[in-house]
Amino acid sequence: MPNTDERTAADRQLLIDAGQRGRIATLGAYAKLSGPGWLQSALTLGGGSLGSSLYLGILGGTTLLWLQPFAMILGVIMMSAISYVALSTGRRPFRAINEHFNPVLGWSWLAATLIANMVWSLPQYSLCFAVCEQNFFPGLFTGDGPLAPGEAGSDLGKWVVSLAVLALCTLVTWSYGSGSWGVKLYDLMLKLVVALIVASFVGVVVRMSFISPGIDWAAVLRGFLPDPKQLSEPAASFGPLLETIADPAARSYWSDLIVSQQRDVMLSAGAAAVGINMTFLLPYALLSRGWDITFRGLTIFDLCTGTFIPFVLATCCIVIASAVQFHAQLPTGFEVSGLGAQPPEHFAAEFDKMVDARGEALGPGAAAVSVAEQKLAGVLVRRDTFDLAQSLESLFADENGEGGGFFANVIFGAGVVGMTLSSISLMMLISGFVVCEVLDRPPTGWVFRLGCMVSATGVLWPLVWSGGAKAYLTIVAGVFGSMLIPIAYVTFLVIMNQKSLLQDELPAGWKRVAWNVLMTIAAVAASAAGVSAVMKRMGNAGLVVVGCYLALVIAVQLSKERRPESA
Repeated sequence: MPNTDERTAADRQLLIDAGQRGRIATLGAYAKLSGPGWLQSALTLGGGSLGSSLYLGILGGTTLLWLQPFAMILGVIMMSAISYVALSTGRRPFRAINEHFNPVLGWSWLAATLIANMVWSLPQYSLCFAVCEQNFFPGLFTGDGPLAPGEAGSDLGKWVVSLAVLALCTLVTWSYGSGSWGVKLYDLMLKLVVALIVASFVGVVVRMSFISPGIDWAAVLRGFLPDPKQLSEPAASFGPLLETIADPAARSYWSDLIVSQQRDVMLSAGAAAVGINMTFLLPYALLSRGWDITFRGLTIFDLCTGTFIPFVLATCCIVIASAVQFHAQLPTGFEVSGLGAQPPEHFAAEFDKMVDARGEALGPGAAAVSVAEQKLAGVLVRRDTFDLAQSLESLFADENGEGGGFFANVIFGAGVVGMTLSSISLMMLISGFVVCEVLDRPPTGWVFRLGCMVSATGVLWPLVWSGGAKAYLTIVAGVFGSMLIPIAYVTFLVIMNQKSLLQDELPAGWKRVAWNVLMTIAAVAASAAGVSAVMKRMGNAGLVVVGCYLALVIAVQLSKERRPESA
């Protein structure tokens, strides 16, 4: 890899000198040289985390606050191990996995990363358009606006915004392939974006704390206690609503629906915290800077401060805001009476769809949809980013109740746009790394730049998501992503124990025990989530596919182990 330049040598010497002066000096050097952790933070703080956090708050209130920090802790453990391997060996992980373990897993990791980029980029563009349409320039895309859908149902506005976003992100990402100055510029831009994201959402929660009814901080603290029961039970707040449904069959249907939605959102939130593309980005970002064994401590510090802390602050603030404004509540303007429900116009189609699905599930002999069921359906309709921004207007209004819409839309919208643009750019960066790895080329020049364009397929989102809340596309992508992450976790758990690869840097004694215990916990949790996602989307057929894949991995491994004996 390139980058063994004077700057890298100077950074290495800075770390060595700081280490000789003590722990305080070392921490100061770490803070000065941090970078890859912020790349990871900018990637994970994308549309996936936004959408997952939004719906975690809607469905679970503050009781699911524990989920994303827990997933990120496991992710930091695995990424620390990945960085340990990359920096200890100086080798690109893809080729090291193929040589020292199993090429099926190596190619699977690479292919899954590219597929994840192509899938995850879709909701980033859709959210960017949603903010432009609903928060920044509502008149431009609705009514008689010049970019409003035409009579033939064209999506001109979606394409214009998406292509503009692609052009901007392409210019930014290509700077990374321009040498060390481009890397430095890219790092600086992403640090500013992450700071903007965190400041936007922390500002919303701080403001919310001083406006009646405020925030129940005791409930927020309780929400950080893990509660996996919500994978199989509705959140307790839905209990009173479910109890008002007299028909047992109908009550069971709505309970199962809530659990299904909660499970989807929990799987998506876990996958959005640390996706398989993040596991690919980190080692290649490290090696592209010329970092080596001297930088191992810096990398772990960077992951804890530049990745974990911003992620937890931003996502928890979104969950809290969403929980306060939406959880177990009817949308503003949604009326339910003895005469039936009257949903606001932009919720009407989804409300009708939910009620119709209930009728189809229970069959023609089922009781008519009760008022209690209509109320619960109203509570469950999917909100979008616009609904959260709109609900925040009163927080930013002046004494006359004016001006709130502008500040809510600008502050909230800026955070969302920062999330989506940084994630789009980083997924392009990762795609460039993947293509260069396949072709065995350094991540510079036109091979890298053209490789970045593989994930530009995200601009095609209008073709695959024609209706519904645009933020919910992140949940669909997240469930898919949760199927892929076990590939990386299990692979690096094994690689961390490969003497042939790590040589003298193989952890020993209590350090090896600690690494293996922590990584096994992470791999088991990721695998359980992956199997759950496969079962939910593919049923028994999914288990057959998983079984065939495992059989292929085992067959290739046995063949590889027998080969030296027959030689």
